[in-house]
Amino acid sequence: MNRRNRTLIVLFIAVAIAGAASYTVFRMIQRIPVREVEVATVHVAVAAQDLPMGTMVTKDHIRIVGWPRANQVEGSFSSAEAIVGRGVIQPISANEPLTESKLAPVEAGAGLSPSIPPGMRAMSVKVNEVIGVAGFTVPGTRVDVLVTVPYRDDTISRVVVSNVQVLTAGTRYDQQAAREGQAISSTVVTLMVTPEDAEKITLAQNAGRINLVLRNPLDVLPTDTKGVRMAALTGAPAPPPVVKAGGAGVRPRVAPAANPTPPAQDHVVETFKAGKKSEEVIK
Repeated sequence: MNRRNRTLIVLFIAVAIAGAASYTVFRMIQRIPVREVEVATVHVAVAAQDLPMGTMVTKDHIRIVGWPRANQVEGSFSSAEAIVGRGVIQPISANEPLTESKLAPVEAGAGLSPSIPPGMRAMSVKVNEVIGVAGFTVPGTRVDVLVTVPYRDDTISRVVVSNVQVLTAGTRYDQQAAREGQAISSTVVTLMVTPEDAEKITLAQNAGRINLVLRNPLDVLPTDTKGVRMAALTGAPAPPPVVKAGGAGVRPRVAPAANPTPPAQDHVVETFKAGKKSEEVIK
């Protein structure tokens, strides 16, 4: 037997032994029982489905699941008894823990009123497709309230309340349409305002015409403008006409405005000669 054949035989035997050893180890590992690490858990009530704002919570809306004790959710509930019959004041997604901050107080009921924070008010304004920004003033968006009113002998348009949250569009107060970017056709929009802002908007509705201006929710700075008047849009007013006195029954005549002759201007001529500069004024 030559040297080449002996080398091939030794290599084949080594590969066979390594394969058998690997298979034996693999089978031994498979027979080892799975060790599960037990994690301490607590019972937490989560939403069984999406719960829009204003929903009255029932038992069908709740699931009790195990939650890691080390990562407990602040304000969560361990049973359904403390949740049933309370209203949702903030939208809750499916499998999200139900917390005290997203539920109305006990016996406060459901609907819109429990979602109004203390010190704030909800007021409705009449809108159309133009005033309501083509139906995109949906719940959750923020707007500026602009009013156009007669002012002395002119008309003025100005923002009276800024960064106002839209609570409802028509009879809808869930924010599903806002998340999906859909428009809501409605004739009434309800805003969440302070009592002082409610007085301003009420006065603006009675004195003139209001418009809603949609704004970016990340833009929280108040709108501070001085307003604009009709005279500013049409330019400076024309000079008053010169009226000549006339007799009875004679229509007064308006003298035509004279075109003033622009004053003559001097012209300066610069001359360079032999590297020297000289100037001459020509009248």
